[in-house]
Amino acid sequence: MRANEVVKLILSCALFSLFIFAGCMSETEQQAAAMTGGDPHRGEQAITRYGCSTCHTIPGVRGADALVGPPLLKMGSRSYIAGVLPNTPDNMIRWIKNPPAVDRLTAMPNLGVSDQDARDIAGYLYTLK
Repeated sequence: MRANEVVKLILSCALFSLFIFAGCMSETEQQAAAMTGGDPHRGEQAITRYGCSTCHTIPGVRGADALVGPPLLKMGSRSYIAGVLPNTPDNMIRWIKNPPAVDRLTAMPNLGVSDQDARDIAGYLYTLK
């Protein structure tokens, strides 16, 4: 096989995978992914990995029924994040990455969430309507 044929094959496989992946997501999940550049399915896993359920009630996340922080019900429909930020994808990602940098009085700690994980978590939270 020539190099250009290999490249075409790889690109075809990647494109096919993208279509399969998009077909597995609901319309709400697709919209959330487009808004945030994240993957709601990976976001649900990241929520567990970062221990968000230690403080929050989060619909759809097993064991996420704590009441230390606010429940994250209907985050995709809320006007504000933490009562201080307009609910936009950029603000949500910024908040998830480093809450004290946004509001120094918040009790929510900086958990060292990576940029991609923040996008994925935001993607998941925007599915909660």
